[in-house]
Amino acid sequence: MNNLLLYCRPGFEKEAAAEITERAGNMQCYGFARVKDDSGYVIFELYDEEQADLLARKLPFRELIFIRQMLVVTHELKALDVADRITPIIEAVSDYTICGDLRVETADTNEAKELSAFCRKFTVPLRQVLRNNEILTKKETPNRPVFHAFFMANDHVLLGYSYSFNNSGFHMGIPRLRFPADAPSRSSLKLEEAFYVFVPREEWDTRLCSGLKAVDLGACPGGWTYQLVRRGMMVTAVDNGMMAQSLMDTGQVKHVRDDGFVWRPSKKNTYWLVCDMVDKPARVVHMIADWFREGDCQEAMFNLKLPMKKRYAESVHNIEVLREMLKEIDNAFVIQAKQLYHDREEITVHVYNKYWVSKLEPKA
Repeated sequence: MNNLLLYCRPGFEKEAAAEITERAGNMQCYGFARVKDDSGYVIFELYDEEQADLLARKLPFRELIFIRQMLVVTHELKALDVADRITPIIEAVSDYTICGDLRVETADTNEAKELSAFCRKFTVPLRQVLRNNEILTKKETPNRPVFHAFFMANDHVLLGYSYSFNNSGFHMGIPRLRFPADAPSRSSLKLEEAFYVFVPREEWDTRLCSGLKAVDLGACPGGWTYQLVRRGMMVTAVDNGMMAQSLMDTGQVKHVRDDGFVWRPSKKNTYWLVCDMVDKPARVVHMIADWFREGDCQEAMFNLKLPMKKRYAESVHNIEVLREMLKEIDNAFVIQAKQLYHDREEITVHVYNKYWVSKLEPKA
């Protein structure tokens, strides 16, 4: 079979299909996308079966915007006997290279929620039998491929694998976060998820630590400011609205009543710039580029609100515009973008200079 299975946000299947078709074509890997609206996944069928594995290894997952997970599908099993689903699975993958982890998953849709509980329960016995048959290592091994069983119904499963060096490290491609009871708004989870997705955990002690100064544009009531404050940063919150009193009481927040598109800091000591303002993507992109051009920040996280149509094309266009603008400053800027689980009609963009980051030292 050897197709690609791509997870995405329900309702964004066409964007994921357009993205994989374009990115695969750029690598001379050709095929067509099978799309079912609001399904939460896309199947990309390659004309050359060997190219599915090539894409899984060589197409940089971190550069994909609308795709939450990418894996090679080797088998599709239908009409499974619900009394024994494991035996046909083991028979199908008997020639697999030994994998280091197992993920039993389903689509992120309301219809598939009933399958989620089954997937959790099914994982334990399937893992044990896979280990007994030497298809899975005895202990989780990070540098081995990941075995995926993607259930479309309780008797219908797609079997495949992803590469641990080029996939999402999260179950279903979604970081599981708990909403903090003291956060001012649920938008707080957007920034927390972005930190998990974009900033390597081993670098949190230098890039997400106390002592850093941050600016939150369009801050009120403080959902994103909350994530910065809880990490010990001193935050300038720019917004004409009201900030949550609980944040002001920390002594770590300075509230500036001003237009986030106009205000600039008087000192060049801001590390993080974050922004979740609702405006045209082009205006936000130009503002972010200006902050870097003027040396007003060193790392940024911001959202781009998407139009109703041509969402993939609009995303690619704005990221390319930002890339060209930043090249005028330095050729070392890294831009990452992803439609996160907590995003809706938007994508989250992360920008940093790899040379600047490499010079950071851990805070005491």
